[in-house]
Amino acid sequence: MRILYGVQATGNGHITRARVLVPALEACGVEVDLLFSGREPDRLFNMEPFGDYRVYPGFTFVTEAGQVRRLETLKRSRPLRFFRDYRQLDLDGYDLVLSDFEPITAWASRRQGVPSLGIAHQYAFHHPIPGTESAPLLKPSLRFFAPVDDAIGVHWHHFNAPVLPPLIAPSPYPLTEEENKILVYLPFESVDETLYLLRDFPRYRFRIYCNIAAPERRGHLELEPFSRDGFQQDLCSCAGVIANAGFGLCSEAIQAGKKLLVKPLKCQIEQRSNAVVLEQLGLGRSVPVLEAAAVEDWLSQASAAPSRWPDVASGLAGWISSGRQVPIQSMADELWCTDSGNRLSLC
Repeated sequence: MRILYGVQATGNGHITRARVLVPALEACGVEVDLLFSGREPDRLFNMEPFGDYRVYPGFTFVTEAGQVRRLETLKRSRPLRFFRDYRQLDLDGYDLVLSDFEPITAWASRRQGVPSLGIAHQYAFHHPIPGTESAPLLKPSLRFFAPVDDAIGVHWHHFNAPVLPPLIAPSPYPLTEEENKILVYLPFESVDETLYLLRDFPRYRFRIYCNIAAPERRGHLELEPFSRDGFQQDLCSCAGVIANAGFGLCSEAIQAGKKLLVKPLKCQIEQRSNAVVLEQLGLGRSVPVLEAAAVEDWLSQASAAPSRWPDVASGLAGWISSGRQVPIQSMADELWCTDSGNRLSLC
C-alpha cells in the first residue's frame, strides 16, 4: 500500500501527529511519501525523521500581537499558485491520500479520483464541539479548505461522536517536576511583551522557546531557539506550561501532567474552542489576555496527574492498512476504552 501524506505545517501539532503516525504506518508495511505546506522550508526544524519530503506554499494565516490578521492573510494568499500546485500534483501510483488538514493533497485527490482520508484535530469540528456554537460557517469552511472522502477528528474527549483521542507519543523522557520551572511557548505573541510580563516573577525560572538563533539568558528568563528534543526535555521536567491554545502542545502537557495556562489566538475559532474545552474538562485555565494577576494566580496552582493517551497511531495504522473495514465509531469506542491511565476514558 502506498500513501501520500499531506501535512498542514502552519502549526507544530500537525507535524507532531505525523511524527507518530508515519512510523506506525511503516510498521504495517505501508509506503509513505510526505508533503508539507503552509510554512517556509527554512522555518521547519528537526525534520530528519521524515527523510525526503516535499514542501509547498499552500495556505497559512498571518498573525500579529496574538491575533489573526484576516486582511493580511487574504493579501498574502497565493490562490493561483495553489491552483497550479494541486492540479500538477501527480497522484499516479498512490492507493490513498491522507490529509492532516492539508489542502493541496486533498484537492488533488478529489480532482484525480484517488480515495482520501482526513485525520486532524480540525475534523473533530464536523461534530458539535463546545465553543463552536457561534460559528455557523465553521463546518462548511472546513470541508472546503481540505475536502476528503472520510474525515476523522481527534480531541481530548469523544463528545459522543466518532472522535479519536490525540495521536501523541509517550513522553520520551522521565516525568519529573523541577520546582518553579515554567515552559513558555507563545509563537503568536510579541516576545518583548511576554518578557515584560514575566520579568515580575523572579522566583520562577521561565524557559521561553522563540524564533532566535542561539540561547539567551536574562536572569530568570531563559530564551531558547526552536528544538524538538530540547523542548521535549523541558516539557517533561517543568512544573507548568504557558502557551497559546494549540491542540498538539496542550495534548502533550495533559499527558505529562503539567498544569496549563493558555491564551487562545484571537479570531481563531479552533483555539477559542480548545480553551473552552480545557476549562470544561478541568484540564487547564484559559485567559483572553495574559496579565500579571492571572499568571500569579495560576502559578500558585498544583499540577495534575499524568494522563497517558492510548496508542492511537498503531490502531489507526492497522485500520488503514487493513482496508478500513471496521466502522470509525467502533475504532473510536475501542480506543477510548483502552486501559491507558487516561482519566478521560469513555469506560
